Amino acid sequence: MAEISLSNLDFAIIIGYFMLIIGIGVWVSRRTNTGEDLFLAGRTLGWGVIGFSLFASNISSTTLIGLSGDAYRTGISVANYEWMAAIVLILMAVFFIPYYIKSSITTIPEFLENRFDSRSRKYFSVITIFLSIVIDTAGGLYAGALVVQVFFPEVNIWYTIICLGVFAGLYTAAGGLKAVVYTDVLQAVILLSGSSFLTYLMFSNFDFSWSSLVSTVPEDQLSVIRPLDDEALPWLGTLIGVPVLGFYYWATNQYIVQRVLGAKDIKNARWGAMLGGFLKVAALGIMVLPGVMAISVFPGLDDPDMVFPTMVANVLPIGITGLVLAGLISAILSSIDSTLNSSSTLITMDFVKPKNPNLTSRDVAKIGRWTTIILMVIAVLWAPNIVHFEGIFRYIQQAFSFIVPPVVAIFFMGILWERGSRNAAFWTLVIGHSVSFIMFLLSIFDVFALHFTITAGLLTAFSFIVFYLVSIFGEAPDHESMDAIIWKPKDALPSEPLPWYKDYRFHSVVILIMTAALVITFW
Repeated sequence: MAEISLSNLDFAIIIGYFMLIIGIGVWVSRRTNTGEDLFLAGRTLGWGVIGFSLFASNISSTTLIGLSGDAYRTGISVANYEWMAAIVLILMAVFFIPYYIKSSITTIPEFLENRFDSRSRKYFSVITIFLSIVIDTAGGLYAGALVVQVFFPEVNIWYTIICLGVFAGLYTAAGGLKAVVYTDVLQAVILLSGSSFLTYLMFSNFDFSWSSLVSTVPEDQLSVIRPLDDEALPWLGTLIGVPVLGFYYWATNQYIVQRVLGAKDIKNARWGAMLGGFLKVAALGIMVLPGVMAISVFPGLDDPDMVFPTMVANVLPIGITGLVLAGLISAILSSIDSTLNSSSTLITMDFVKPKNPNLTSRDVAKIGRWTTIILMVIAVLWAPNIVHFEGIFRYIQQAFSFIVPPVVAIFFMGILWERGSRNAAFWTLVIGHSVSFIMFLLSIFDVFALHFTITAGLLTAFSFIVFYLVSIFGEAPDHESMDAIIWKPKDALPSEPLPWYKDYRFHSVVILIMTAALVITFW
C-alpha cells in the first residue's frame, strides 16, 4: 500500500471547504432566533434539501465507513440495510408523514402523547436521547477520528474526537437545523460524486471486468441473500430484523425525521423521502462494492473500518482526495450535529418546555443551545470506548436490535389499530425492554446465540403480542379522540391533485422496481 499523505492542494481544498461551512453556519445563525428556527428550520424545507439531508445525515458513521468495512470483512449482504431503507421510506410516506405534517408536531415522541399519553412520550424520548448520544453521536465522532488517523496517525484519537465534537457542537448550537441541512446538500453531492468516481477507479483495477472481480473474492461475498447460519447477515435476519431496524431509524428516529418535520408541506415531505429512497438504492454500487474490491486491491487490512479512508488516500488523484476527505469529515460532522440538534430538541420540548410553559421562543432557543453543548461533552467522553466493539456498523445495529423492537410495535399499532390503548403502549415499552435486557445478558454469556437481526424480529413479534393482549383486556380508548390520528386509506392519497410524474406513489413504484432488480441481480 502506498504511503498515505496529502498534497498542498488537498490541504488548501480542505481548509477552503471548512471555511465555506463555517460561513454558512454564521450566515444562518444570524437568522436563527426562535425555537422553531433552531429545531425545525422554521418549517420551510423543500423536498431537495430534505432528501439530500436525509442521505447525508446517514452517510457518515454507518454508510461510507461502516458499509465499506463490513463489505471488506463479510461481503455485500450488508447492503440489505440500504435497499430496505428505501422500502421503509415509502412506508413512512404512506402511513406516517400525513400525520407528522398535519399535526405540526416538533418531536416524534409527541405522536405517542397525542395517541397514548405522556408516560409513553417521556419514556420514548429518554430512549431516543440515549441512542442519539451514545450510539449515533459517539459513533460519528469515532468514525471521524478514524478518518483523520489515516492521514495523521501521530494524532491521538482523543484529541481528534474533542476537536470534532467542539466544532460540531458549536456549529449546531449557533445555526440549528437549517445550518445542518444546508451543508448536508453540499456534502451529499460531493460524497455521491466522489464515491462514484472512487468506484470507477477501483473497478479499473479489474479492467472493468465483472468476471475478473468475481474470481478474486469468494462467491458468497457477492450475494445479498445469505444462508441461515451466516455470521454476517442470515436471510431470516434480512426478512424479519432489518425492516425493524430500518423502520425505527428512518420513520421514528428524531434526528432523521426532524428533516421531514421541517418540511413546508406534505408533498415536499413525501418527495424528500422519495429522493432519500432513490439515493439509498444506489448505495450498493458506490459504497458497498468498493469495499469488496478492496479485498484484492488492499489485502490484509487489520481494521475493516479503515477500508474507505485507505481507498480515498491511495486511489483518488490529488485535489479530488482533499475534496472527498473534506466532504467525508463534514458528513461525519453532519451526523454528529444532527443527533446533537435532535437530542437538544427532545430535552427542551419534551421535558423543559412542558414544566415551564411561559418560556418565550428566545428562551427556548437559548436552552436548546446550552443543552446541545452539554450533550456534546457526554458524547465526546463516550466515543473512544467504541474501539472495543467489532466495527462501527455492528456496534450501531447490535445496540438497536435490543432497544427498538417495542418502539416499532407501538408506533405501527398506534397508527393502524384504533383499539390500542395507552396502557398497552406503556407496558409494551416496559415489558419489551425488560425482556430485551434479559436476552442481551444471555447473549453476552453465549447462552442465547441468535444473530442480532433475528433477535430484533423476535422481540418485535413479542412486543406486538404484548400490545394486543393488554389492549384487548384493558380499557378501550375514546373513539372520537382517535379519529384524527388513526390512518385511513384516504391519507395515502396526494395532498392535492398532481400530474403522474409528481405523484409520490409513482416514485414509490419506481423505487420498488429498482430494489427488486438489485436483489434479483445479486441474489
